[in-house]
Amino acid sequence: MNHPAFEVAAAADTIRTWLTEADRVLITAGAGLSAAAGYDYGDEDRFKELFPALYRLGLRSRYLVGVPLPPALLWGYWAVHINDIRFSPDPNPLYQRLRSLVGDKEHWVMTSNVDALFARGGFAPDRVFTPQGDYGRYQCATPCISSTWDSRPLITRLLAAYDPATGAVTDPSALPRCPNCGGEVEINVRIGPEFVDTPYLPAGRRLQHWLGTAPVDTRLLTLELGAGFNTPGVVRWPGEHLTRHFPHARLVRVNPSRPETPADLAGRTLPVPVGADDLLDALTLPHLTPDPTETP
Repeated sequence: MNHPAFEVAAAADTIRTWLTEADRVLITAGAGLSAAAGYDYGDEDRFKELFPALYRLGLRSRYLVGVPLPPALLWGYWAVHINDIRFSPDPNPLYQRLRSLVGDKEHWVMTSNVDALFARGGFAPDRVFTPQGDYGRYQCATPCISSTWDSRPLITRLLAAYDPATGAVTDPSALPRCPNCGGEVEINVRIGPEFVDTPYLPAGRRLQHWLGTAPVDTRLLTLELGAGFNTPGVVRWPGEHLTRHFPHARLVRVNPSRPETPADLAGRTLPVPVGADDLLDALTLPHLTPDPTETP
């Protein structure tokens, strides 16, 4: 969907004003933000590049939850996918620009994303709440205990036994088992009731305290980026609830396809129907004023 540049510029001006006037900023984000940063799970070309064997089987996107793959193929997929999106060493420029935009304003992050791009982009890890989990950890599939383990050594071991031609982990001994019971394991992300949320509860409590102790007249700005209706209870609805709770709160909703905001919050919300990358371009990149003395 295309939108005139002046509309984006006008929205950027409003957001700058609201940021200046805000006492606190809550950044909330869904998959659309990471997609804008270059990690689009539905990007078929990128999928074909990373997973040629799975592409030949007819698969076209990284949304593979529930796809009945044999363990050697499943863990081959997880190894390549997580290594690409979670353990790349360089910070992402889009997230760095978002961090620069917030500056020294008191802020927190709540995101349904499990890629740790906020922490890698300069946001304080102890002020990022990820209730859906983290690709950086894995757990017992049962689970036998409420512990999780660092997935980086696991991914390294899997990649060493990975065959790109077949998409499979060729060494059965490299396939992961639970360090406690020896049973099957899964990546520590919220898929079903077996999800172990222990690592994320402390951050959730700190965020709840930060919000719960704020004076009722706090000018809270919720900046929501790329959150749709896959898990609206994680990002979209809490942002609306907070805007209702704080009479002076405002909500910016950045979403190219679902930017609508509730009618009862009219005047305190700003729907922005563009991608997060386009908005951050308008907010953070220098825009030169044309020289009237120059001829085209």
